[in-house]
Amino acid sequence: GNGSLPRPRYPPAAGSNEDVQIGVLFASKALLQLLVNPLSGTLIDRVGYEAPLLAGLAVMFLSTATFAFAENYATLFAARSLQGLGSAFADTAGIALIADRYAEEPARSRALGTALACISFGSLAAPPFGGVLYAFAGKRVPFLVLACVCLLDGLLLLALAPPCTPGARANMPVGTPIHRLMVDPYIAVVAGALATCNIPLAFLEPTIANWMKESMGASEWEVGLTWLPAFFPHVLGVYITVRLAAAYPHLQWFYGALGMAVIGASSCLVPACRNFGQVVVPLCGICFGIALVDTALLPTLAFLVDVRHVSVYGSVYAIADISYSVAYALGPIVAGQIVHTMGFAQLNLGMGLANVLYAPVLLFLRNVCQMKPSHSERNILLEEGPKGLYDTIKMEERQG
Repeated sequence: GNGSLPRPRYPPAAGSNEDVQIGVLFASKALLQLLVNPLSGTLIDRVGYEAPLLAGLAVMFLSTATFAFAENYATLFAARSLQGLGSAFADTAGIALIADRYAEEPARSRALGTALACISFGSLAAPPFGGVLYAFAGKRVPFLVLACVCLLDGLLLLALAPPCTPGARANMPVGTPIHRLMVDPYIAVVAGALATCNIPLAFLEPTIANWMKESMGASEWEVGLTWLPAFFPHVLGVYITVRLAAAYPHLQWFYGALGMAVIGASSCLVPACRNFGQVVVPLCGICFGIALVDTALLPTLAFLVDVRHVSVYGSVYAIADISYSVAYALGPIVAGQIVHTMGFAQLNLGMGLANVLYAPVLLFLRNVCQMKPSHSERNILLEEGPKGLYDTIKMEERQG
């Protein structure tokens, strides 16, 4: 029961620090994802959602299979970075495809909420899933299982939503360039909230295990199961936000602000915990708050594009993915250094304060729901009336 699960060990490079190597390895995915997202968002806007999603799944399949057979740090680093490339296309195209197919509320919020719940399940169930499979079946099996999931997902995509033909895509409107979306103040506020609310999760994942072992003598199984209970309040937060958004859509900004306040308070409570049961409570609060913020603000991004720009969603969700990637790129590299120099309690208090202070900024979004749709290219094509001879005849009829 208290026996520690074996961990995979790879020969570290001579004279290097293993903790630093692991931190860089984890951060390499988010770093490459951060760099590729501006390009992937622009490409998605030009070629459609399905083909980039399929390409992202193919890259994820390749990178995960590479992990299974990696025998040195360089191969692991290449596979991890390749995951970032695949995620930059698969994550952005997948969320953008949902926003495009579900154009009306509350269906859009429900669909995006379901996607967020699945993302949460993958993130929070991965540590115990990988640990158990590694312990009983070896290091290759978890990666091979995930590679098969990527392959199955790609086949289902081909069956249900095959990529558009070039001719069909030529008739679609041209999306707003990503650099113009980035300077939109409303989109910038939403992107800042997404990055800030994910900082506690991104910074705690690489640091909380050592803190639990040192401060409360936590066993390996407790460390491995730390985040799993948080999946249930996350799903609850998604469900509550979807229901509230359907009933009171003009309060989306308030749900996000409330989520950031919950995240801030929960983050400050983490250092006060003294056993496994206590530490689960604030972690559940953090994931519940993240669910409120994500579920409220991701549909808001699509709505902002609809009313202020052109209804094409690749670039705007690339900005959302950039926000997440900033947090997860800094976490494995910066969090450990902050704990080493300032302490674990100070790290949590700082993250909590950042979320509490950012929550009032979302007041800037309170009038978004009152905005009128812009005359985008798609709207003009759908709404403009007949011209020329038809107008002349109608005018003559009215004059007669």
